[in-house]
Amino acid sequence: MEFFEDLMEAALDEVDPEISGLVAEELERQRVHIELIASENFVPRAIMEAQGSILTNKYAEGYPRKKYYGGCKYVERIEEIAIERAKKLFGSDHANVQPHAGTTANQAAYFTVMKPGDTMLAMKLDQGGHLSHGHPLNFTGMIYKIASYGVNRDTEMIDYDEIARLARECAPKVIVAGASAYPRKIDFARFRQIADEAGAVLITDMAHIAGLVAGGAHENPTPHSDFVTSTTQKTLRGPRGAFVLCRGKYASDLDRTVFPGVQGGPIMQAIAAKAACFKIASAPAFRDYANQVVKNASALAKELQELGYRLVSGGTDNHMMLIDLRSKKVTGKDAERILEEAGITANKNSIPFDPEKPTVTSGLRLGAAAVTSRGMKEGEMREIARAIDEVISASGDVEATNRVRSRMAEMSASYPLYRGMRGARAR
Repeated sequence: MEFFEDLMEAALDEVDPEISGLVAEELERQRVHIELIASENFVPRAIMEAQGSILTNKYAEGYPRKKYYGGCKYVERIEEIAIERAKKLFGSDHANVQPHAGTTANQAAYFTVMKPGDTMLAMKLDQGGHLSHGHPLNFTGMIYKIASYGVNRDTEMIDYDEIARLARECAPKVIVAGASAYPRKIDFARFRQIADEAGAVLITDMAHIAGLVAGGAHENPTPHSDFVTSTTQKTLRGPRGAFVLCRGKYASDLDRTVFPGVQGGPIMQAIAAKAACFKIASAPAFRDYANQVVKNASALAKELQELGYRLVSGGTDNHMMLIDLRSKKVTGKDAERILEEAGITANKNSIPFDPEKPTVTSGLRLGAAAVTSRGMKEGEMREIARAIDEVISASGDVEATNRVRSRMAEMSASYPLYRGMRGARAR
């Protein structure tokens, strides 16, 4: 009994010093590095508190008032609050907040209206789409017929007339709007028109732009879409998880598809964190944040262009940009590595019509959501752009790397992250 009591009260650094130490090192990395990965963000401490709460002990299969376990009085209320907040935030008839991840959310939407062998029209992965939009190694590419659209070779922007032509040609059951690496605003009304003409269901994946939508910095796809899927951890600045919005006529079918269709027990601590995330995103201050994200992305993009970098599509309308590195004689893979050594975290990414293979790439994807969460503004973005150029131009020269790493650490120190938190424990 004494051992049991000691174990239940022991902290991670007492139970598993090795893992605790690695968590502490990751905390330090996040504090010191400049985070430019477009799909990452820094969550408010309240989100981490919810995710690390005693809700992790509770199994709650089913939906509020229809749970398959006892003792769900409080977690049911939490889920109801999360649902109502999501509906209100995005103006939807219905919300399901149980999906564990963005791909699971997409799976739920697809399974609600599609059968194996049906045709899906979605964006190509190598031109900005996501794996769950039809990649042959993903379940979508395995069970559906995939027709793909891309961007115009000259403008590197979505060609809506081409999508309309493809839709007439392949008669898809579903058209997917939304992207993983597309730096421009998306015309959801045009997608709606194309879907209606083709008799297709329109599913919008807004995972990357959900926070911008919530903050009024990007058009809301909900009024135009039959389903809207999203993660919560990117620009929405919430926990790792996802949700699906849909029109009322699909509500019951969607819920049955999520549970028992593709998932069992929901992760209640994540749902509590999603509820808190939706509340934070509904506050006026979040609109300021979303608009500053767009301003920061624009400032970073413009400074990089001034320094001689070609940006895919010529710039950005949202939180991200894609750099074409071919003129700099460096691959995306190598740029990611040398920037990491200099304290700048980014990720290699294919550019449209990329001659390099996906594991190497000719491009680099940058995003402004995380640095904006730290409080940085346009001046810091211009300084970061110059730091990126210094490192890439020096091809990883040790002296240049050390200079930039020192400057980036100084900048990070001016915008402290998670003060008072130490390693795996908040003391």
